[in-house]
Amino acid sequence: MGNSKDTETKGGLKFSEMLPFDWELLRHAGSEPVPNHLKKWWFCLGGTVAYLFIVQLATGVALTFYYIPSPEFAYDSVANITHNVRFGWFVRSLHKWSSNFMIVALFLHVMRVFFTQAYRHPRQLNWMVGFGLLGVTLFFGFTGYSLVYEQLSYWGATVAANLAEATPLVGELLGFFLRGGPEVGANTLTRFYVLHIGFLPMVAFMLIGLHILLIRLQGVTELRFENDPPEKAAGHFKFFPDHVTSEMIVGVLLMYLLVMMALIFPAELGERANPAVTPPHIKPEWYFYFNYRLLKLTSLKVSVVLTMVFGGIAFFWPFVDEFLRRRLKANDSVIVLIGVVAILMIFTFTVWESFSG
Repeated sequence: MGNSKDTETKGGLKFSEMLPFDWELLRHAGSEPVPNHLKKWWFCLGGTVAYLFIVQLATGVALTFYYIPSPEFAYDSVANITHNVRFGWFVRSLHKWSSNFMIVALFLHVMRVFFTQAYRHPRQLNWMVGFGLLGVTLFFGFTGYSLVYEQLSYWGATVAANLAEATPLVGELLGFFLRGGPEVGANTLTRFYVLHIGFLPMVAFMLIGLHILLIRLQGVTELRFENDPPEKAAGHFKFFPDHVTSEMIVGVLLMYLLVMMALIFPAELGERANPAVTPPHIKPEWYFYFNYRLLKLTSLKVSVVLTMVFGGIAFFWPFVDEFLRRRLKANDSVIVLIGVVAILMIFTFTVWESFSG
């Protein structure tokens, strides 16, 4: 017979045998040094994005208990959440504002990485993963907005499907896939719902996991500033509890802002979707204003091609940057100027569209 002392301590069973995990590894990760520049919130916006994503997941799951993804009941179910379900309006508003904040945080994170040139070798792949996460987040916003099934969201989905159909080579197939048929209808809503609560979260988890894995393997880019003394520039602080505590404080402040926005500017509900009546002014969500203004200035096919070109350049930017520096001998000032021009163009088109009728 075996000796029971092999599996027991004086106080009972060994917890380490019930859950065989290298706790020393966890302790080592907690004491990992973090570069001093990450003490500033704007240099570690990835944590902000992760926090807002968690809020999105929690509020999104709560909303699915009451939402009905069908043209006959979608609008009524959202109206029921907004007006009848206890605190339904508040949860829906938190979901809306955390989505907007997440998109803003991702844009700022991409800008920070660009202007600090943290995308350069060996972090090219991580830039592409992060930019892919930005695209997934924008698609999250589009599908979520369309699920409300009000007039503007219905016709916004119609315009988006037309834009997808104008994609070279695969446009017809892509448009049919999004609609689930020749026109926006019941199949469209079902597909958007499946994409929003199933496919996109799965892709987001995969990209976030890969993003974190690459950061762990490659480390964080350590930035140096001219005005910093040598001891501060090369200094580090502990991940736990210092960095974790600062991230928790940022999370509390974000939650405060989200609650304030939900209370002061709660999510509204427009008119019920009516396929027979086209609204006089169709507007997408603000994060698509750039594309919508581009569509107004050009044409359907031209705007789609330009968007694909701009998106492709941004996605493969680390390699474009290397080409510009090695082949065209462009210095860092030229790279920064390209980024400033791109941001000013996006900002100008967005503001222009926001004030247009």
